[in-house]
Amino acid sequence: MVKVPINPDILRWARESANLTIDEVANKIKKNQETIASWENGTDFPSYIQLEKLAYKVYKRPVAIFFFPTPPKEDKINKSFRTLPESEFKKLPSTLIKQIRKAMVIQENLYELCNNKTISESKLLGKRFTLRNYNLKKHAANIRNILGISLDEQKSFTSVETALIKWRDAFEEHGIFVFKEAFRNDDYSGFCLYDENFPLIFINNTMHKTRQIFTLFHELGHLLLKTSGIDKVNPENTNYIRALPEPDRKLEALCNNLAAEILVPSNDFLTCTRGITVNDVSVADIAETYRVSREVILRKFYDKGSISESTYNQLRQKWIATAIKMKKEKKSGGDYYNTKMTYLGDKYLELTFDAYYKKNISDIQLAEYLDVKLDNLPALELSLHKRWAK
Repeated sequence: MVKVPINPDILRWARESANLTIDEVANKIKKNQETIASWENGTDFPSYIQLEKLAYKVYKRPVAIFFFPTPPKEDKINKSFRTLPESEFKKLPSTLIKQIRKAMVIQENLYELCNNKTISESKLLGKRFTLRNYNLKKHAANIRNILGISLDEQKSFTSVETALIKWRDAFEEHGIFVFKEAFRNDDYSGFCLYDENFPLIFINNTMHKTRQIFTLFHELGHLLLKTSGIDKVNPENTNYIRALPEPDRKLEALCNNLAAEILVPSNDFLTCTRGITVNDVSVADIAETYRVSREVILRKFYDKGSISESTYNQLRQKWIATAIKMKKEKKSGGDYYNTKMTYLGDKYLELTFDAYYKKNISDIQLAEYLDVKLDNLPALELSLHKRWAK
């Protein structure tokens, strides 16, 4: 077995930048910890086949990078997420780190596809919105007005799936690209990357659709405040919030409150719930009316003093347990091309294929932009045309 003299410093850098331990890497490629350690300290080297497995399957890096004299300089991911404490950032799973890095690549793709120019003239993210200067109800109403979906229209949506599609379309019409991915981790429901021209939101597609909707608006709060953010499902159960500086604690609370106020305006909620007894059935019915999660409605009741903290926590934990159980019972599978289109979104697909049809990019570049194999392009293109023809 021929071994390749890679730079051990690069190998260690690739592992640390992916938030992986030596033990985790060893398990992924079925080697012992001592072998990985010897590669990283330069006393031994992997074979080329082993290097390819490390590069492509574990670290998601090109093979050539491991022969560089020094680790490449790249912006540290944690710099983008100022509301995530360093201690919490180090706990982020490697799968989420890879998703964030993928989002950064997509952001670069958008700059290339659009010749470094924004494609939206929307004033949504241009609104002045700060922690010191905001009126929650007023801003929520303005945002809804800009997005162009009235409360009556929201209540008329035939399903939660329809609601998610409509909200996503509205975001993308105003220059916010929304992508989906299976995070394979139930602790994080999404994240956003702020950028003046191409802000992105990534949603965990394994979450319930109502949670995905709330994540959309939580991340919108971050983008309005011109910062990137990561949405944790249960921040209350960690020291995450307490570890933040006070302004950042307020920012996270504001993002949650803003999302809830846009989706369920307080004045309408008071009218809708007057005289109602709070229980499983009533909360579910109201959630169905607004096409939001039961947790959003329950929090509304808690904030207005209709239920105690113990009742709030009890019902919430009960629903979380039920959701986890249902998720385990749910069968996996589905059409690869439909899933790919759903994950990428119509706006991004339109931009990439438009550039391809105008011969601004090659089929090889198109495959790279879409993160698919070249052989899969024809079938994906056919599925896309069928979808757009509907």
